[in-house]
Amino acid sequence: MTLIRPDLDTLPAYVPGRSVPGLIKLASNEVADPPAPAVLAAIARAAADGNRYPDLGVVELTDRIAEFHDLAPERIAVGCGSVTLCQQLVQLSCLGPGDEVVFAWRSFEAYPIVTQIGGADVVTVPLDDEYRHDLDAMAAAVTERTRLIFICSPNNPTGPAVRRAEFERFLGAVGPDVVVALDEAYAEFVTDPDAAHGRPLLDVHPNLVVLRTFSKAYRMAGLRVGYALTSPELAAALRKVCPPFSISSVGQAGAIAALENHEEILADCVKVIAERGRVRDALLAAGFTVPVSESNFVWLPLGERTTAFATHCAEHKVIVRPFHPDGVRVTISHPEENDALIAAATAFAG
Repeated sequence: MTLIRPDLDTLPAYVPGRSVPGLIKLASNEVADPPAPAVLAAIARAAADGNRYPDLGVVELTDRIAEFHDLAPERIAVGCGSVTLCQQLVQLSCLGPGDEVVFAWRSFEAYPIVTQIGGADVVTVPLDDEYRHDLDAMAAAVTERTRLIFICSPNNPTGPAVRRAEFERFLGAVGPDVVVALDEAYAEFVTDPDAAHGRPLLDVHPNLVVLRTFSKAYRMAGLRVGYALTSPELAAALRKVCPPFSISSVGQAGAIAALENHEEILADCVKVIAERGRVRDALLAAGFTVPVSESNFVWLPLGERTTAFATHCAEHKVIVRPFHPDGVRVTISHPEENDALIAAATAFAG
């Protein structure tokens, strides 16, 4: 008799970006600046009541998110980061083996993990030649066993965003009986006017779930707060499978302050976007292939040279995120840190 599920032996491990003291960390999709002063002040005030349990219903934050997106509060579900919400989506939609979860590959590495934890079957569809979601192929991969589809836009780790027209066509092809999760973790960095945005589509597609996070543009990755916008039915189901008290009081307070100061905080995304373009141009000039990115990182599809490039960068005091044998993701940081990356990459190319 075994005490542990035998399939856990094959569970892929989530590999975080490495941190090496004294080296520049461009391996995790973090924003280099700390949380905004107003967020830090709210966190400090909330920490003074750290002996008390947080609000189980996350009522105030839910109301603020609802106001921000012009939705009824019952259409909001708050989670411990959008990763946890992904796992909750598997739990509410899949019964176990035989049920299928579809996503592109390569995409967010948590998708296969949360799918297998939920006991469902993984179905992956390759990205196209531009490192984008092939939505026609994904729609063709849907069967009567498909319960959930993850669409990461902009895609982590490759960067391109799904376009509005193709996403609407995809939703029509999939139909209303499959949950479609549009993971918009990097939405605030998108500049493409043709990119898909989930919020305007929610009333037409009640099976659509839009995932957002405070981890990226709001600079709160360590506080673990994300949320879902969807139909009242799916939001209620997400809340049912949410672990009690999983959203901390300091996280809730910080997220409320972030929304109250969103104009000031999100204005800083312009700096990241400008550096993203500068870094991509420099890497293209050095001879690398770099897809157009709508996120806070760029992708180098280096294939079998992936590990060698990551090792070379580390020797030049820059830590990047290798996904062997596909490529390397590099987070956009401050100009001087980006310059170090450009110098290391140029030396590798030369």
